[in-house]
Amino acid sequence: MKKKNDGVAAIVAKNIFTYFNAIFLGISILLIIAGSYRNLTFLPIVIANTLIGIYQQLKAKRILDKLSLISEAKYQVLRDGQKEEVLMDQLLRDDVIFLASGQQIPADAEVIEGKISVNEALLTGESDEIEKAHGSNLMSGSFVVAGACRARLTAVGADSYIAKLQAKAKEVKEKPSEMVGDINLIVKVAGIAIIPIGVILFFEGFFLKNQSFDHVIVSMVGALIGMIPEGLYLLVTVALALSAARLAKHQVLLHDMRSTETLARVDVLCVDKTGTITDNKMKVTEIFDPQNSTFDDVKRSKDLLASYVATSTDTNITAQALRQYYPDGKKFEHAKIIPFSSKTKYSEIKTVDAHYFLGAPEFVLGSKQNPEDSTQIEQRAAKGERVLVFARESASQIEPLLFISIANGIRANALETFRYFTEQEVQVKVISGDNPLTVSKIAKMVEIPNADQYVDASTLKTKEELRDAIEKYSVFGRVKPDQKREIIKSIKAGGQRVAMTGDGVNDILAMKEANCSIAIGSGSDAAKQSAQVVLLDSDFSHMKEIISEGRRDINNLTRSATLFLYKNIFSTLLALFSIIGMISYPLQPSQISLISMFNIGIPAFALAFEANNKKQHGRFLKVTLLRSLPAAITSFLAIACLVIFGMVFSIKSTDVSVASTFLLSMAGFMLLYEICKPLNNYRRLVFYGSILGLVLCAYFFHYLFAINSISYQCIMLAAVFAVAQESIMRNLTMFFSRFH
Repeated sequence: MKKKNDGVAAIVAKNIFTYFNAIFLGISILLIIAGSYRNLTFLPIVIANTLIGIYQQLKAKRILDKLSLISEAKYQVLRDGQKEEVLMDQLLRDDVIFLASGQQIPADAEVIEGKISVNEALLTGESDEIEKAHGSNLMSGSFVVAGACRARLTAVGADSYIAKLQAKAKEVKEKPSEMVGDINLIVKVAGIAIIPIGVILFFEGFFLKNQSFDHVIVSMVGALIGMIPEGLYLLVTVALALSAARLAKHQVLLHDMRSTETLARVDVLCVDKTGTITDNKMKVTEIFDPQNSTFDDVKRSKDLLASYVATSTDTNITAQALRQYYPDGKKFEHAKIIPFSSKTKYSEIKTVDAHYFLGAPEFVLGSKQNPEDSTQIEQRAAKGERVLVFARESASQIEPLLFISIANGIRANALETFRYFTEQEVQVKVISGDNPLTVSKIAKMVEIPNADQYVDASTLKTKEELRDAIEKYSVFGRVKPDQKREIIKSIKAGGQRVAMTGDGVNDILAMKEANCSIAIGSGSDAAKQSAQVVLLDSDFSHMKEIISEGRRDINNLTRSATLFLYKNIFSTLLALFSIIGMISYPLQPSQISLISMFNIGIPAFALAFEANNKKQHGRFLKVTLLRSLPAAITSFLAIACLVIFGMVFSIKSTDVSVASTFLLSMAGFMLLYEICKPLNNYRRLVFYGSILGLVLCAYFFHYLFAINSISYQCIMLAAVFAVAQESIMRNLTMFFSRFH
């Protein structure tokens, strides 16, 4: 079942009542008590961050809610003798509901008329199809594979089986994506570290060095503010929400915000032929006779096929194409219908005097297929057409009556889309239930690499054979539903990230197994409700936008997080240095706020929303750490040395504080320059605009940010360490680059 979006109150509460906002509130109270109002300059930034987060998430929520309403599954129910179409949360106990192939069962029910096959794999883990007839119980969360029925709802909402199952599973938290998990770790470590460091700094200054309360508070707050990654989590939340909103404008619905990141990192994309490479509509191109048939009444055989089509309850696109070709067939009387199954690859109808089959020739006729017929089938398969056989059982043998050739056109933008995947180093595997030669031919038309390497999955009898085939082939035909899941499992076992597209109920288990699942909008309700991403207009070319959005998020947030980590690591090192050296923290809160604004916050937000389509390699945390450490260590060494030399030469602490601000900002801009490379017009604007903003604020609001004139001696020391910073950072960058 898909997750609901947070409500307005939940979004507001999530942004206001945070751990770090509580820390900021406590710090603000301490500064007010100490009378250091100037050092409250961080408060407007904190408030602005919170308001921006609320506004952007509410804006995204409005767009996503509208899209969710359009895509939400609707069910037909019988109320007061009339059929009504209602949403799942409007279902009531004792409603009579109509269920058909492709639907997810929304509530516990009992069959009162008809017969269906259901798959309960999402509930039980077993993938077998279970037949349900009059009196059988249906469990919510399972889905209809074949057939149609009427059922009476016995338990809805919180009383249903799936709701109770979900309640039991609440203690098991969903694993966040790699990037979000790493950011959570950064925030968690910072959140744990600031309390003991703050307590030690206060205890050391107030009790051991007998400094005034006001002085100790300002010194402690300066250290803590630098350690808090106040905008990082907000930046991630807003970036992901805006990505979801942008994709919604392309008719792409995200059920899971993590999916864009997963798709951006995907190595293998598994697709079906229909709905991705080809249109989601089929057309009968030819009806032809079998060779050496004993059933020589051609008109009679076509009338029988028309009756079969009229009687069948199948609703898939093949059945729709046949109904379009034979719209006026006369139904068989007293017929027993066995719907199409992806396992058997055919459907059946039994009448009083005959038993008919319609499906894949290899499965209906088996080894008794006429060689001449096989040649005709292969000729059409080589043109990308799909061939079905209409047959009847005669004297314990299956006799072909007619062959039906069906085709569906290549999507207009399919070639461009699959070329894009090739350019982006994403391997494509086509997994289909159709004839492998047909699938291969169509895959060649859109230039899928190695499309001529195909295999008939029905010949792969063991898991070992299937694993070997995955290494060799790009096209799989005659794939059964359980094999789809095994293919996904094997690809993942090889250390690759895999995404899976699907449109039918038989794709769901494989989609659940994949790192990311994408449903086609014209597909079954069950597939759409189970998927992480839904292409509402069934346009597969939107996959380019999804991957681009994911890569934009990962690449830009990696750069932005590097800036935040720079400040956090530096502040932690300097705080530990202050504790060990029993000295006051050299930077004031207002000075840290100036750095946070122009070295970190503004450029981080500006860079977070730039288009960036490069595939990201390496773990998020490792990449950001290795990028931020050179600048953080350089700043720490320069400022630590400045503090020591300042004490040696008896330079005023206020002068050292201003010079430290200069050194910290200089290293920060050196890091920003590295992150912005290669410079384009937008990045130049961000880089030089940040420098100009800091200079102007330091000049016009020098009192507010504690930037005062300093002694000539301090200027000379700062100049020496500024020159040293460039060399130290360059060499540290070269050293850490070895570990990328």
